[in-house]
Amino acid sequence: MRYAFAMSWFTWSLLSALFAAATALLAKMGVTQVEPNLATAVRTSVVMVLAWAIVFSVGSHRELVALDRRSLLFLVASGLATGLSWLCYFRALASGPASRVAPVDKLSVVFVILLAAPLLGESITRGKVLGGVLITAGAIVLAFAK
Repeated sequence: MRYAFAMSWFTWSLLSALFAAATALLAKMGVTQVEPNLATAVRTSVVMVLAWAIVFSVGSHRELVALDRRSLLFLVASGLATGLSWLCYFRALASGPASRVAPVDKLSVVFVILLAAPLLGESITRGKVLGGVLITAGAIVLAFAK
């Protein structure tokens, strides 16, 4: 697998966080007058077009025929989970402030830490436990702060 840009996982992660912040703010502005499911469908359509445009522009569409059944199954399941996550996220944004919704949404990090051990064989270390506790505490404080 080749990548267009040679940046570290950390740099990509920071960019992801920046775009996720933009997503929350822009989505909140966009969902105020729109039914949340429709808003999710519009957003998802844009993501789909962008993703396929990138796939074709870098030539990775040629690898589609080589996808094995297991990988395809997990990617489809991930897509379903993403769709459900986005539907819930837009519903939350429609009824709550972005500054409270986004921190609660980031509890996904804690769920990943907890589930990566049994599902992926990753270790749970003291540092991960401490980080998870801090993320949970931060999410609670931000979600209920006045």
